[in-house]
Amino acid sequence: MNTLRRIFALAVKELLAILRDKKSRFVLIGPPIIQLIVFGYAATFDLNNIPVAVYNEDSGAASRVLVARLVGSPHFDLVGHIERDAQIAPLIDNKDVLMVLHLGPRFSADLKRGKTASAQLIIDGRNSNTALLALGYLRAIVTDFNIDWARRHGKPGPPATLQIRPWYNANLLSRWFVVPGIVGLLTLVVTTIVTGLSVAREREAGTFDQLLVTPLRPVDILIGKSIPGILIGLIEGSFIITMVVFWFEVPLRGSLGALYIGMFLFLLSAVGIGLMISSLAVTQQQGILGTFLFLVPAVILSGFATPISNMPEAVQYLTLINPMRYFMVIVRGVFLEGDSYVLLFDQYWPMAIIAFVTLSLAGWLFRRRMN
Repeated sequence: MNTLRRIFALAVKELLAILRDKKSRFVLIGPPIIQLIVFGYAATFDLNNIPVAVYNEDSGAASRVLVARLVGSPHFDLVGHIERDAQIAPLIDNKDVLMVLHLGPRFSADLKRGKTASAQLIIDGRNSNTALLALGYLRAIVTDFNIDWARRHGKPGPPATLQIRPWYNANLLSRWFVVPGIVGLLTLVVTTIVTGLSVAREREAGTFDQLLVTPLRPVDILIGKSIPGILIGLIEGSFIITMVVFWFEVPLRGSLGALYIGMFLFLLSAVGIGLMISSLAVTQQQGILGTFLFLVPAVILSGFATPISNMPEAVQYLTLINPMRYFMVIVRGVFLEGDSYVLLFDQYWPMAIIAFVTLSLAGWLFRRRMN
């Protein structure tokens, strides 16, 4: 009982030390909010208001209908009409437009006669990802135009049409994919920074030796220093989840309990890694550098932005020791797929093993530095 009381006192002391420090308070409050807003609004794979110009040499109804569909799309912004070929290159070269749609003088006439009417698209390919996305949007517009034109004029439709029905994300909003991942990203950043500086702060303040002469054992000290990081991570994660649901309006379809079990195991892993870094660091500056040395590859190898299946096979094996990899599956599964405890068990136990290993290594490093 006395041991629990001492651990609780150490945890309270550690929490107060974090909250009393202005820099620590800023780390806990400022960056998470800023990053949540930045990632929520800026980190998107969707394109809107794509600048486009039209070079329409046809005066028929069909070309006007197609241009009207282009103008009416939320993805495109018609910035001008071109009257001659020489105007195309300067617009593309100066990045005034991303693409130019060229309709020949016989576009409508060919359609009325049942012939194939070709339209030329000139697109800026310097950013291939953006070009491919814009091309996909335009293809969808042209496909809908073709089907509608054939139906209105009694023509046979395309030999095969693709009926698309997206599951889990009906409108294919990239925000629904990106924003839930921020829960894992920001909780990992905050938790590892808080715990990564805990022991280093004691060494810089000169209170580390005083801590060693207390009745607390090394394992008790580690537990006492782990509790504030887990508590802060849970509060931070709960705030971000609330913002994701009510501000960004991403549906939470699964079990909230399943999400919090995953978050707790994820925080245990992050605390273990943070304490390992803190046990090795002599100064807070070293603790911060060590933390960011871990954070950057952890985020890249988590599947936050790029699928793990697209990575080289050797790198895919490396991601197995990354706790954020498993939490990304949990948080997106709960939000979008409605996953429950049973479906997420395969993600729970690897994080539990990582937490056990990292906390054990942190305890071993701590005892070694005490000798």
